[in-house]
Parts: sequence; C-alpha cells; structure tokens
Amino acid sequence: MSTELSRTVLERLRTVEWYGDWDTATAHTRSRALLMREFMRRSALWAENYGAQAEWPFFDITEFIDPAFSFDPEIERELDEFLMRMVPTPSTARTCRGVVRWPAFRAVHAEDLPGLPDPYEPLLLMYGRGGGYSVEEFIDLYGVMIPYGNFESNLRAEPFLTLEASTLDALDQDATGRITYYAKVGDGYSRIAPLGIVRRRKVGREGATHDEAFTRNLRWEPTEYMRRYELGENDVDHVEISEREAAAFIESVTKRLTGAR
Repeated sequence: MSTELSRTVLERLRTVEWYGDWDTATAHTRSRALLMREFMRRSALWAENYGAQAEWPFFDITEFIDPAFSFDPEIERELDEFLMRMVPTPSTARTCRGVVRWPAFRAVHAEDLPGLPDPYEPLLLMYGRGGGYSVEEFIDLYGVMIPYGNFESNLRAEPFLTLEASTLDALDQDATGRITYYAKVGDGYSRIAPLGIVRRRKVGREGATHDEAFTRNLRWEPTEYMRRYELGENDVDHVEISEREAAAFIESVTKRLTGAR
C-alpha cells in the first residue's frame, strides 16, 4: 500500500507543467500564495521537532527522521529520472523527493511520528495549480512573489487549513487587485460564524472599487451591501477578517449546501 501511495504522488507530479505554465499560475495566484505560506509553516513545525532548522524550508523531512530509510527501488529510479528531466531547480527537486518518499515513510513509521499536520500536501496542491517556484530574495510563484520571512515568523504564522479545491477556486475567482474581506456580524452572528462574507477589491492605479459577496451560488457576485452601509441604509454590521477566515467560511458554506463531508 505504501508503494502504491508513493507512486500515486509521483503520478500527480508528472501531471504538473513545470516549465512556463503562466496562465494557470496567474489564474491561481491567491491560492498558490496561501498554500506556499502554509507549507512554510508546516515545514517549520517539522524542522523544529527534528532539529532541521538549518535546512528549512525546502528539504526532505524523511532524511532527518531516518537517514537510512529507503523504499521501492523501482519508484526511486523513476523518481530520480523524473527529477533530472522535468524539475527545474534543486530546491524544487528536494521537496519533490520528500513528497514522493513521505507516504511510504509514514506508513512504516506512523506510530513514531508526532501529531503534526502533513508536511507536503499544501505544496503538492500548489504544484498542481500552476507549477513550481524559484527562490531569491523573495519566493517567486510565477505570477506572484511572497516574502521569505524567517523561521520564527513562519513557525508562528496563522494556519491555513482549508485545502479543498472548491475553496481554493473560490479564493482565486476574479481575484485581481487589493482585496479586503469582511464578515457580516450581529444578532447572533460573529466573525467565526457570520451571516455572510463580503470582499472589496480595489483594482488599478485609480483604485476602482468592486464589492462582492460570496453567495448561495458558491461564487463571488456583485453586492450593494458596502455602499448601502456607507450611506447609512444598512443596519447589518461587519468586521474585517483575514483571507484564512474567509476561506473557512467558504468551505463551511460549500459543505452545507452541497452535502459534502
């Protein structure tokens, strides 16, 4: 079973367009940035636990837990060939090696591992939404760049736990400009369980404003809520929330309306 899981992951990596998938990467800049930040956070947690801070963030965790670990030689051979032919940077190759080895390693060492979140799933999802990355002063995700930060700041970062494809797609929908999210609150509704959420996008140098609500159609649609509130015509209050909080609401609403678990 562990061999099958590693092969499944390798096949997922084979479907990634590693060279120049600009259209896909640009269409998924919001989710790719969130997924990379969540990987950085999880990588910091595992690095701290196993004394691998100097290797953080882009490393094969299995090498630090059990340096002698090896798995199916046929998959190892295929992995080496794939990395040599298809993966463009050494940093990405190290993480891809860790991604493929991890399911087999976890199956063998499950009882010995700490209760930490899966280290590689956010990165694997990010790869599938537009390819890899390169590292210089910033992390370039080929459509957006994010700050590298340091070990401590990533260790303390707010978790991003909503990794469903539908949630990630909703975050990416028409996500141009500078975006601020708001939760509708009051009368029994809080920022944790709001009446609904709204986002305001300011696009271009002139800051053209676009207000949108996440609706029962499970997509962002134009709303007059913010304009009416500013005119004093709407009694429903709101508070600013993080993108991660918005994602949690989107996921909960999607599950409720679709019956998904």
